[in-house]
Amino acid sequence: MPEETPHVEPGPPLSPHSPFYVGFFGAVGALLAIWLGHQVLVVSSTIILIVVAAFLAVGLNPLVEFFMRRGLKRSWSVVVVIALVVVALALFLVAIVPVISDQVTQLAKNAPTWLDQLQHNSQVEKLDEQYDIIAKAKQYIADGNFASAAFGGVLGIGIAVLGALFNAFIITVLTLYFLSSLPKTKAAMYRLAPASRRPRVSLLGDQILSNVGSYVSGAFIVAVAAGLSSLVFLFVVGLGEYAVALAFVVALLDVIPMIGATIGAVIVVAIGFATDPKIGVACLIFYVIYQQVENYVIYPRVMSRSVDIPGAVIVIAALVGAGLLGVVGALLAIPTAAAILLLTKEVFIARQDDR
Repeated sequence: MPEETPHVEPGPPLSPHSPFYVGFFGAVGALLAIWLGHQVLVVSSTIILIVVAAFLAVGLNPLVEFFMRRGLKRSWSVVVVIALVVVALALFLVAIVPVISDQVTQLAKNAPTWLDQLQHNSQVEKLDEQYDIIAKAKQYIADGNFASAAFGGVLGIGIAVLGALFNAFIITVLTLYFLSSLPKTKAAMYRLAPASRRPRVSLLGDQILSNVGSYVSGAFIVAVAAGLSSLVFLFVVGLGEYAVALAFVVALLDVIPMIGATIGAVIVVAIGFATDPKIGVACLIFYVIYQQVENYVIYPRVMSRSVDIPGAVIVIAALVGAGLLGVVGALLAIPTAAAILLLTKEVFIARQDDR
């Protein structure tokens, strides 16, 4: 008769604080986080399109509400707004893009002449003898890479979206969807908050979205003012052959908070000096005066109803946003900073005051 196996009592379960337990699940969590981070990087371009569409939807929502106050239903108001945007883009592509292309080509043709003029400068001559700078610059411009690199790099994501029809289609569809479903989306997000705090969360959320929409509208108005004033000035000062292209660059760069207007002014002033020193001086004086007017008159009045945050926070937010997501990050930075400050003031500081 076989011997019976003696009964063995099971040992104690593995302690969740044991080194093996902690190390194993810690390693699994780290690998999962790395994998998820890699997947996010893979779809980063799609995420940027979604962010742009959501930002545009929030920015266009005040216009939708404007038509709703005039008696249109939200669905028809969304259709009207999207139609206006599509028509504006079509008019821009048909009327403005060919002019900009011709003027950029003219800039590229005239650049070698400006480089020849630089050779008469003694300091430039010394540098040219050592590093052959002028010849390399002429070759770079002659290869046709000057216009695409200079203007493509400056315009960044904005021109990439406008230039790629597929991306424009995706953004239009997503913007239409976000606009039409914005009230339902807000209501669904607000329901995630506890019922006792839901009215407060709804109030803060609506205020944040209103600030974002007002900021987008204000940034557009400021950029249009910069572009139109530059256009008129460039025709008056004698840079009419490049006026449309340069005014467009100034308007587009002016959307970037804090630094965009300065970069646009530097580009115009540099071309003005290359064309004629007198024109360069006139451009320098004009943009110094205009930036003071924009910073202390136009911008505060336009933005007074949207965001109210310290200047240092604007600079830091714009730099951080640009470093993370380029132009899109710079555009999102200020309303995001305003939202964080609002939540800090209404939630954290209010809670601290009650203690």
